[in-house]
Amino acid sequence: MYYFPNRKIAGDLIAYKLGKQYRYEDCAVVALNDGAVIVGAQIAAWLHCPLNMLLTEAIHLQGEYDTLAQIDQAGGVTYNDTYSVGELEEIKAENFGYIEQQKLEKLFQMNKLLGQGGVISPRLLRGRHIIVVSDGLSSGLSMRAAAAYLKPIKTNRLVMVTPFASVKAVDLMHVLADEIVCLNVLEDVISIDHYYDDNRLPDHEKIIQVIEDIILHWK
Repeated sequence: MYYFPNRKIAGDLIAYKLGKQYRYEDCAVVALNDGAVIVGAQIAAWLHCPLNMLLTEAIHLQGEYDTLAQIDQAGGVTYNDTYSVGELEEIKAENFGYIEQQKLEKLFQMNKLLGQGGVISPRLLRGRHIIVVSDGLSSGLSMRAAAAYLKPIKTNRLVMVTPFASVKAVDLMHVLADEIVCLNVLEDVISIDHYYDDNRLPDHEKIIQVIEDIILHWK
């Protein structure tokens, strides 16, 4: 299956795969964006665990399609390792002002969203199995940014899940995680919304409500 009716059903399918192993384990779900919250809510409801959001934003050079770096809500920057060290140094030197401006703008955007609630709590993650959820991956760089954010926190197993991902992203998840679940592996991902028949999302306030009310929906 290459298409899903919606993100909720995709989350149900992943929850079913994780259920036998993690249903009675101490877990926490970490979603990487609003769409991932809808996927992750089904997993958290089935596993009876908290749901958090770790916001990341992509930084692109002007006129370039490929992501140069991913910045998380704490200001951590993860650069795309498809560039060599020499290429990255040259790019950063030539575009220093632009990259710094992008960092500030992305942090401002994320802080506006975080001001509405749903802030991730390292205290709630410590000592648990962490299930990082995306609603679809093209490069997988957001997963690498999440792994970098989680590294200083003393967590247990790191599980990365997504309904679909490119071959490149799946290869990266295998390197980063103790376990992965990817329902569909694609040569190239056109766009995230493309693979959902119904790709509408609630507004961000309702997404935060999903996070805050997750315990009411445990199954």
